[in-house]
Amino acid sequence: MYSNILIPIAFESDSDFIVPSRIAKALSDDGAEVTLLHVFETPPSYAIQYVPTDLIEATREGVKAAMDAAAAQVPGGKTVILEGSPGRAIAEYAAKNGTDLVIMASHRPGVGDILWGSTAAFVVRHVNCAVHVIR
Repeated sequence: MYSNILIPIAFESDSDFIVPSRIAKALSDDGAEVTLLHVFETPPSYAIQYVPTDLIEATREGVKAAMDAAAAQVPGGKTVILEGSPGRAIAEYAAKNGTDLVIMASHRPGVGDILWGSTAAFVVRHVNCAVHVIR
């Protein structure tokens, strides 16, 4: 069983949280810490000037509220919001915080994944703990 579980959430679908949280409940020790993590990708410098600042803040506040509500449904749940490249941010957070299991959703690979790779594939290759990928 696991005592420090990380669930990265992209908010692309309901399964980003619902299924991973069920798996976390089934695999967690009593008193386990479950961290829900969202990573805001840093917009390219050429595009950021066209995005209204209040829209960015409103989006962050909305995500924070949704994350807090989701974390409240999981025993030992907490939220963390970071900025950067999702795969790297997830791997770095897992390494720095003693994560022993990452549970994350994946999508069906497409042509773009051949060139760039998916976030889930990056995490699987770069973390030093168990990774449970849900498709």
